[in-house]
Amino acid sequence: QVQLVESGGGLVQAGGSLRLSCAASGSSFSSYAMTWYRQAPGKQRELVALITSYGGNTNYADSVKGRFTISRDDAKNTVYLQMNSLKPEDTAVYYCNTWRGSLQYWGKGTLVTVSS
Repeated sequence: QVQLVESGGGLVQAGGSLRLSCAASGSSFSSYAMTWYRQAPGKQRELVALITSYGGNTNYADSVKGRFTISRDDAKNTVYLQMNSLKPEDTAVYYCNTWRGSLQYWGKGTLVTVSS
């Protein structure tokens, strides 16, 4: 069983920055990949960023490349999403996700609103 709790969302002006955090419960956190997804109003949930186990590799959606950075602190069982140069189209609920075999685990999400 894995519990994920996101934090750090809020209201920011276009061009600003936010850092999201996702605290994970459970053991062997460092052994598993972690992802951030987002879901904008009226749109499907989309993958934003992924970090592999032990932070070996990262991948990003084209829409956020060069602006967002995913990282992890395995000592704190926490994954981060640093978001810079935010745009109104980044407005969404951001979710932390991981999986164990066929089981998917999701947090409740944190709302990011970017005003123009």
